[in-house]
Amino acid sequence: MAVGAARGSGRFPPVSAYDASARARRTAAADLDGTLLASSSAFPYYFLVALEAGSYLRALVLLVTAPLLLVLYVAVSEAAAIALLVFVSFAGLRVRDVEAVARGVLPRHYAAGVRADTWAVFRGCAGRRVVVTASPAVMVGEFVREFLGAEVAGTELETFAGGKRFTGRIKAVLVGERKREVVERLFAGGDMPDVGLGDRESDHDFMAICKEAYMVPPDRRAPRAAADELLSRAIFHDGRLVRRPDPAHALFALAYLPVGFLVALFRVFFNLLIPVHLVRHTYRLTGIHLSIRGTPPAAPRPGAPGSLLVCNHRTALDPIIISIALGRNVTCVTYSVSRLSTAISPIRAVALTRDRAADAARMAALLEEGDVVVCPEGTTCREPFLLRFSALFAELTDRVVPVAVEARQGTYYGSTARGWKWLDPYFFYMNPRPGYEVTFLPALRPEETCGGGGRSAVDVANHVQRLIAKELGFQCTALTRKDKYMKLAGNDGTVGGAKKAEDDKAPKKFV
Repeated sequence: MAVGAARGSGRFPPVSAYDASARARRTAAADLDGTLLASSSAFPYYFLVALEAGSYLRALVLLVTAPLLLVLYVAVSEAAAIALLVFVSFAGLRVRDVEAVARGVLPRHYAAGVRADTWAVFRGCAGRRVVVTASPAVMVGEFVREFLGAEVAGTELETFAGGKRFTGRIKAVLVGERKREVVERLFAGGDMPDVGLGDRESDHDFMAICKEAYMVPPDRRAPRAAADELLSRAIFHDGRLVRRPDPAHALFALAYLPVGFLVALFRVFFNLLIPVHLVRHTYRLTGIHLSIRGTPPAAPRPGAPGSLLVCNHRTALDPIIISIALGRNVTCVTYSVSRLSTAISPIRAVALTRDRAADAARMAALLEEGDVVVCPEGTTCREPFLLRFSALFAELTDRVVPVAVEARQGTYYGSTARGWKWLDPYFFYMNPRPGYEVTFLPALRPEETCGGGGRSAVDVANHVQRLIAKELGFQCTALTRKDKYMKLAGNDGTVGGAKKAEDDKAPKKFV
């Protein structure tokens, strides 16, 4: 057995030697960074905490401290480096802000880096799985429990102000013998874990008490587990950074931010001065790629009212981009909009009342004036999924044109759940090469509508959702705006609900 060899030589066989058919294994204990995750560096996740729960300045300080952290890790100890890393990242942060980042920002980045080989071994132990990591438990717990289906034993952080803020100090860094002690305590009522997985010397202590133990060789290019192989999927996530912030990417994201903001201001205000039918051309001049496919509906004219353009929702710019793609002004109708959003919108924005008779009359009047855009998902979704379409639009008119939109964002996301929403368009335009793809699908035939075909509003809404999903290669879901905001922000996502939520009473973060 691996245990005997390990105690004698201090070495463990590689994970590639694991034979799943040899015998049944029910329990496992594994390290996280470098073991279940392909990268052994936890720096990007601390950086995200510093940026999203803290500020631009805190993230900059952490980035400047990175060389010192490396020296401490190599010349002093892993524990000393982690202690400084935690202090810079967490000192003074509110616990609930860090928990929100751990719930809404970090899981997507963690999930994208799960190693396929070690995850197959770990998942195969279906009885009980434990992740033993030097990273703070508050940072990794949400991901470990939801995506890996495991218990988490991580470094615990000290708090003050009645447990509402972190001091930045550590109760005890979970490395070496402390990992072994935790595993012994967790499995005190029975046998030790059947399988132990680690990637560094500080994991040897807990690996030595497992019935079998395997080392995971470093390989940043190791195949990643597919998203659908994990126990959950990050359909909803928050945070402004598109890419995992390795030091080089983190440096670019921070250094480019002031420059990008000036670029965004130029792109916004320059194009506001241009007639709408010419903006698609000036977009190219300002580095914005706009791809238009399909046949746009004919412009409204006397006796032929406008069309209701029903699109999926990627960013707050969707109606504006559709207006530019059409080359004419449109009106945007929404189910929940703030007065600020209405005031700063470059196109007309009208809020529906959810009173069927009143909304139908209002929609008929708007369509007589021109085209109308509606996003029935009610909120943005970044992943290749469509949220449930509200059926209200189908009850208001039969002149429905489905429109599929996709936003290309390489550095910053132009959407947020917890941050300042009025900055969303600017973050989109801050990307070095932002882009949009707009596809106009054929208008619904009379027999596909409520009035002409006698179909229910729900059937029509689901049909339009499927048409758009098929065009984009997305997956339809029954998830809603409320599901997203309860997950990411702790409120129901309505303007009134957000004002009442405790999280929205706090200062907004970078997100």
